Amino acid sequence: MNYKLYIGKVSGIKIFIHWTFALLIAWVVYNDVKAGLGTTEILWSIAFVLSIFVCVTLHELGHSLTAQRYHIKTRDITLLPIGGVASLEGFPEKPKEELLITLAGPLVNVAIALLLLPFVHWGEASDALQELGNVSGQSFIMSLLSVNITLAVFNMIPAFPMDGGRVLRALLSYKMDRVKATRIAAGIGQAIAVGFVILGFYGNPFLVFIGVFIFLGARGEEKHVKNRASINGITIQHVMMREVPSVEAQITIREAAQQLLHGQNKNFVVVTNNQPVGTLSHSEIIKTLAEQGEQSLVEDAMDKELIYLDAGMSLEEGLKKMQLTRKPLALVTSGQALIGVVDAQNIAEYLLIRKAKSGN
Repeated sequence: MNYKLYIGKVSGIKIFIHWTFALLIAWVVYNDVKAGLGTTEILWSIAFVLSIFVCVTLHELGHSLTAQRYHIKTRDITLLPIGGVASLEGFPEKPKEELLITLAGPLVNVAIALLLLPFVHWGEASDALQELGNVSGQSFIMSLLSVNITLAVFNMIPAFPMDGGRVLRALLSYKMDRVKATRIAAGIGQAIAVGFVILGFYGNPFLVFIGVFIFLGARGEEKHVKNRASINGITIQHVMMREVPSVEAQITIREAAQQLLHGQNKNFVVVTNNQPVGTLSHSEIIKTLAEQGEQSLVEDAMDKELIYLDAGMSLEEGLKKMQLTRKPLALVTSGQALIGVVDAQNIAEYLLIRKAKSGN
């Protein structure tokens, strides 16, 4: 099931809207009807929500288009009821680049607010600052301006995953290594998150949700950076399995399942005449057994798209390639020769052993 609706593309970046966005529109309409508002007021409310998400999209495009300047691609942007998410394929290590990419988003909201400023009728729209929910034709521009200022300020809270957390980390990275900078920024973010939770219990319960979101985001970012630092200098050759787990393309899925049960390997290279022609994962074995029966052949169940990694490639780059192609197993080559394979399981085992040896 596809949970996202494709709505367009900007500079090669696909933009999707999540199906739950419809629930937000329904909630807005329900509340307006409950409040006894007429059709005109309801349409203004819907237009206001849609305008906000146009601004959110422009915010994310600010990040994405700036990232393109540093050769960092964005897979897509997804609009959710709580905001937008730009799926960047990477993030720069240099503090200056991270700073510029991060600031680009909030600066877009500031630019939108400045563009709207000349069109605001201050006397007619003064109530919009107090209650943005009751949007009318007179208060629409003022309300949208207020929202963009709010988005810019809120995103600059110095806590991951907000833009402010990345700005703080980038500034700290000028004076210290990235791991330490992230640890300090994450700690500040978690302290802010606790403050939101406490305020939420005494006031707006929504602050509790925001606090939990920030706390988990800060912890996740710190863990991510530590993990990246831990694999620095490791190449694919360090983690690969030299004995290639393989199955013949012409055997049945039942026979492949027996190899799965009697061995430690969860993923296999499918071969014909000792040449790789595909891969077979444990999930593909189970799925084929359930849907096609145990007498179906491996060649009918295998993934025919092979992914090759050079032995000298960094582990970080290799993992990124496997994640982008969603392949559980990759073949490792040196020159033109196949010298091994790598999958998520043996990578995890290698890192666990390395961590145990280092005593961390």
